[in-house]
Amino acid sequence: MITIKNTLRAEKLDIKKIEKTAQAILTELGYTDFDLGIWLTTSATIRKYNRDFRNKDKATDILSFPYHYGLQPGQKITVHTEEDKNVGDVIIAVDFVKGLLPLYNVTLQERLSILLVHGICHLLGYTHYDEENDEKMSKLERKIAKKLGLPLE
Repeated sequence: MITIKNTLRAEKLDIKKIEKTAQAILTELGYTDFDLGIWLTTSATIRKYNRDFRNKDKATDILSFPYHYGLQPGQKITVHTEEDKNVGDVIIAVDFVKGLLPLYNVTLQERLSILLVHGICHLLGYTHYDEENDEKMSKLERKIAKKLGLPLE
């Protein structure tokens, strides 16, 4: 089940579309019946999480918190109990994302969808912190984006 928490009062977002996109990403990755948490919030909130969990005292667009730590890229989650059917949580700072939209020439909804692909890949052990892993992650992100009809960066 996908759980979306939207703590933004003024921002009108298509939550159903975000949920549908997240489900399509999970299905594409082979995790159709897994849980995922999505929190849509502000730059101020994500800055606190970035500071507390990554020692980076600045806002960012998305943070990922995997349920299964230590997964390697391409490694499948081993399910022992129903509770194991969880990929983790992502936090997205919508105002931060909106501020960067001119760089990407996409709509807010498209950028949120692309970020969901990115964040879910992180939940499954993919990283972009070195060249080898960056190539693996970028290849998978492009494959999923193409499959879902999302604009490629």
